[in-house]
Amino acid sequence: MIENEQVEEIFLVLEDKLEKTVSVLREEFSAIRAGRANPHILDKLQVEAYGGVSPLNQLGNVSALDARCLVISPWDKSLLKAIEKAILQSNIGLNPSNDGTVIRLVFPELTEERRKEIVKQVRKMGEDAKVAVRNNRREAMEALKKMKTNKELSEDAVADCEADVEKDVAKSVEEIDKIVAAKEKELMTI
Repeated sequence: MIENEQVEEIFLVLEDKLEKTVSVLREEFSAIRAGRANPHILDKLQVEAYGGVSPLNQLGNVSALDARCLVISPWDKSLLKAIEKAILQSNIGLNPSNDGTVIRLVFPELTEERRKEIVKQVRKMGEDAKVAVRNNRREAMEALKKMKTNKELSEDAVADCEADVEKDVAKSVEEIDKIVAAKEKELMTI
């Protein structure tokens, strides 16, 4: 890579954006249920408590009892109804079972048809991530071309930098493909 502060800045920004795109995709995938109980499906669940709205994970423990059942143990038992209501309103497709001390969420087996729908959704999310990566590539390339136009970099230096940008982008796209393939495999495994 060329020794130039502006070029280094372009690459730092690009790498940061690429890493964020991949980590956001991983986060989104952790919330997709694959027929087995995963506490992360409740990460974004907000519960009305104490006159405000709080994330569920700040109000109690969420743990997997077995492969198909989550148990929510609130620290304050008076929040059971509020947590139950939040789960019902969240459209995650699960019916909470409240026994007065904990809430159980039983995950039904996914049908073949539902698994295929979720795989389509996963592929679309992967494509969206690739589009974001390509947009990041375009921004970096435009910044490099602008430096060439302003005579801050030679044509050869820009060509070398563009090749490095392509390598970084290709690496991110490859990682996205691996993440999508792993999630697809997880979803289709019965």
